[in-house]
Amino acid sequence: MSPRRALFLMALSAAFFGVMAFAAKLAARGLSGGEVAFFRFVFMTLPLVLVPSAARKAVTFQRLDLLFYRGVFGGTAVLLYFLTIAHIPVGIATLLNYSSPVFAVAFAAVFLGERVHPRLLLPSAAALAGLVLSAGGGGEGVHFGRWEALGLFSAVLSGAAVAAIRAARRTEGSWAVFGSFTLFGLLASAPFGIAGFRPPSLREWLLLAIVGACSVAAQLLMTYSYRWVTNLQAGVLYQLTVVLSLALGVLFLGDRLSSVQIFGVLLTLSGVVGVVWLQETPRAVE
Repeated sequence: MSPRRALFLMALSAAFFGVMAFAAKLAARGLSGGEVAFFRFVFMTLPLVLVPSAARKAVTFQRLDLLFYRGVFGGTAVLLYFLTIAHIPVGIATLLNYSSPVFAVAFAAVFLGERVHPRLLLPSAAALAGLVLSAGGGGEGVHFGRWEALGLFSAVLSGAAVAAIRAARRTEGSWAVFGSFTLFGLLASAPFGIAGFRPPSLREWLLLAIVGACSVAAQLLMTYSYRWVTNLQAGVLYQLTVVLSLALGVLFLGDRLSSVQIFGVLLTLSGVVGVVWLQETPRAVE
């Protein structure tokens, strides 16, 4: 695949993730975050059920351990992300979750043997400081509550999942990675979705379908593109998801950011981009 096409697919994936977050926020107005996450993974099983060739590829693998890590870390991260979306503005929840490159550095050292250079400390610290300001600077003083903390923990797990994806894509197909994520995500979210279940309305079913469709498209595009793009390119492009979700929240949900939060958002984005810039790794070969 040409580098330009791979970058386009990665950017398209980021856009799908942004729309998914917006639809999830709308659905979570009447449904619990756990139920929305559960139905996301239910919809993600459809390609595996309806397309026999995809199902066969999903159970064809060489490194079960890496697929396990990807599924457990990624599935739990999404559950926490959706729980956070239900309680704080969608743009801030997405900003928290997409700070994962800061944490992926440590996990990449484990999964990929990459060196953690001391020069990463400054942009990492800037990103973390920005997260505190953007998530907790909406009122008087700075308040970083349990939902903000949960969103930040989802980023830690997402960082582990991203490192596992990059390691797995050296030997595993995109459908195998997709299948592990779907299976473990379904298992992680099922208790929350079932315990807080409320029958969705027609409008909510439509929103859940949008969440599911965007999830499938974004996940497959991301997993497929990771073979041809660098860590730097992926890390920068996925900040488009943050920008899009922030914009949709401001335009359609009435979200408002204080000057402290705006500064925090810019500081976080700069720190994350700085981390992936300094931690750039070579593009994987086909």
